[in-house]
Amino acid sequence: MAENYTVRVTKDYLVFCAGHFITYHGGECECLHGHNYRVATEVEGPLDENHYVFDFIALKNIMRQLTDELDHNMLVPTRNKLIAVEERDKSVRLRFGEKEWMFPREDCVLLPIENTTAELLAKYLTAKLRDELRDRHRYLPDAIRMEVEESFGQTARYEWRK
Repeated sequence: MAENYTVRVTKDYLVFCAGHFITYHGGECECLHGHNYRVATEVEGPLDENHYVFDFIALKNIMRQLTDELDHNMLVPTRNKLIAVEERDKSVRLRFGEKEWMFPREDCVLLPIENTTAELLAKYLTAKLRDELRDRHRYLPDAIRMEVEESFGQTARYEWRK
């Protein structure tokens, strides 16, 4: 019989408030808006010598750091083929067709994703968590699941497997 263990964290402080917009239907663009995002994550793997999958406290601390990096910022997708991103010393300029936005550089998080959808934010956070677990904790779980809720009742989920 194969055993499967999972730990899950979702806390009141695993949230971030951020601005964004997405492109859709191949050539349309949403108006600038924001969400109060909530995040939950699961790590799956065998038990270690302490009978943990992974320490809850360490996992909460990592996730808090990752959500804090996004909090109160403009989320900018740098791989979107329809949005031109021009990074300057003190500003970030975005263009979509005739639309144009300018933000202070310090208020932007430039994300290596195609669109700032909840799905891709979940994938981004999963990659960041996986790298942190591997590089700082020398641990690679069997699976990571990440949920990003952009508003009540609207949640995207991404799963990475080893």
